[in-house]
Amino acid sequence: MTRKTIAVIPARGGSKRVPRKNIRNFHGKPMIAWTIEAASSSGLFDHIIVSTDDSEIADVAMQYGADVPFVRPAELADDYAGTAEVIAHSTQWAIDNLGAIDALCCLYPTAPFVQVDDLKRGFDALNSGQWEYAFSVTEFASPIFRSFKQSDCGGLEMFFPEHFSKRSQDLPMALHDAGQFYWGRSDAWINKKRVFSDTSFPIFIPRWRVQDIDTEDDFRHAELMFAAFQSEFKRSEQ
Repeated sequence: MTRKTIAVIPARGGSKRVPRKNIRNFHGKPMIAWTIEAASSSGLFDHIIVSTDDSEIADVAMQYGADVPFVRPAELADDYAGTAEVIAHSTQWAIDNLGAIDALCCLYPTAPFVQVDDLKRGFDALNSGQWEYAFSVTEFASPIFRSFKQSDCGGLEMFFPEHFSKRSQDLPMALHDAGQFYWGRSDAWINKKRVFSDTSFPIFIPRWRVQDIDTEDDFRHAELMFAAFQSEFKRSEQ
């Protein structure tokens, strides 16, 4: 029996901090188009599905080649719905309607820096051992073990005072979610198994190619980053 590989792009319509960010113009295309095109160019997927509650997002997604075979239930489209629940719903729909699933990749619609090679590395990593997930990570720009906060009295206190006298190079490397893609096995998604665990394999993305887009400042920063990348790419071709 042939088992399929599926991409799911969760894209609800109710973004508050950056209204309509999933389909907002980003360097000549709706933001979500960059993710759809990366998934399509990779050649990894039998189906590219967008999970949305929004008809306009659905129309844009289909225009760029994705499938929108269902409307996301309202209870999975409010401010409190987590990605795990949304992908679990999409995974179950895919199994019920498309057949057995080998691997499913959650791709964020606001990840215009996602690269085909990274998606392929993630897929290869998932199949390299007994991993349940393989997803994009990057290193914190500064050592988190030297971080501090303002105390109630107005002064400063370290989160990890025991590391005050240690050199930065002697501290453990700390990673965070790069917010681009998450490969997973269908049973892991359906059972909502924890992504940040020892059954997940990290796919390292350089810091300069990682940008969350949660605020207007983030959006502007991403636009400037993208323009710089395009300029550098053109120079390298000359």
